[in-house]
Amino acid sequence: MSHFREAFFASITAAVLLATLPVTGARAQESGVHVMTDRAKVFRIDAPADTVIVGNPAIADVTMYDRQTVVVTGKLYGTTNLVILDRSGEPIIDEVITVSAASGDTVTVQRKGERYSYSCAPNCEPVLRVGDGDAGYELLSKQSNQRNDMSEKAAGVSN
Repeated sequence: MSHFREAFFASITAAVLLATLPVTGARAQESGVHVMTDRAKVFRIDAPADTVIVGNPAIADVTMYDRQTVVVTGKLYGTTNLVILDRSGEPIIDEVITVSAASGDTVTVQRKGERYSYSCAPNCEPVLRVGDGDAGYELLSKQSNQRNDMSEKAAGVSN
C-alpha cells in the first residue's frame, strides 16, 4: 500500500475514533427548531397558517404541506427565524431555526490546507459539503450534475 493511502486511511480512522468520543458542556441551542443540512423536519402547528416568513431563506426552506403542517429543510449552516401568522396577523409560531451539518456518519479530512468530506455509512464516499476545498467540491458537483442529467435524459424528463 502506498504511503499516501496509508496516511489517508490513518486520517479517516483517527477522525472516526474522535467522532465517537462523548461531548461535554451545554448545547448551543436548546430551544427552537434544529435541522441538519439537506434534511427535512415536519411538525404541526395549533392553528391554520396564513403567512409564513423566513428570516434568511438561504439557511432554511419552509414549506406548508397544508395549513397546519410545516416542513423545514436545512440548506446552509447558521441560524435564522421562522414566523407564522394566522389570518388575523397574530403569530402562531415565532421560533429560531438552527441548521447544522450532519455529523454522525461524516468524516472530514484536512490535507494541504484543503478540507474534504466523506460520508462513511459504512463505506467512505466523497460528499458535497459547504466549506470543502474548491477543486474537490467543483469536481464532485460537476460529476453529480452530469449523473443527474443522464438519469433525467434516460427517464425522458425534459428541461
